[in-house]
Amino acid sequence: MSAFDVGAAYRRWAPYVANIAARLLGSREDVEDVLHDVFMAAVKGLRNLRDPEAIRGWLASVTTRVVSQRLRARGLRRWLGLGSVPEVNRIVAPGASPEEQALLARVYRVLDDVPIKERSAWILRMIEGDDLASVATACGCSLATAKRRITAAQARIDEVLHDD
Repeated sequence: MSAFDVGAAYRRWAPYVANIAARLLGSREDVEDVLHDVFMAAVKGLRNLRDPEAIRGWLASVTTRVVSQRLRARGLRRWLGLGSVPEVNRIVAPGASPEEQALLARVYRVLDDVPIKERSAWILRMIEGDDLASVATACGCSLATAKRRITAAQARIDEVLHDD
């Protein structure tokens, strides 16, 4: 794919990638860095994409991988006492009630302790609204594995929210 095509892909798909990144990260922090990393991969990888209709899924998959690396680094920094969890209120939809904002913050606090693969699958399915096949593609796993990851994350969320 030529540089012009990557530029067109960026203009078309950057908002989508940024939205996924923010939701997976739980904040808008680092979204610009994720966009950069994803589209640097696009410069290299889009020329190998055989089906132009597959770009959405391919970008979701790359975004999920890039964000997973950042979440692992964030977890390590937290474990070492060098970082904090970003503010979730930066990704709340405009017009969300205070109760909805509080619930989203609680869910993301739970998700910070859920394994990254489960977190990613749950967010793509339950927050982004992707179908199971898209979740499996983005997470680089089978449909059955995507379902298991979503179920495991949901069970953890239910457990913690029920205890609260």
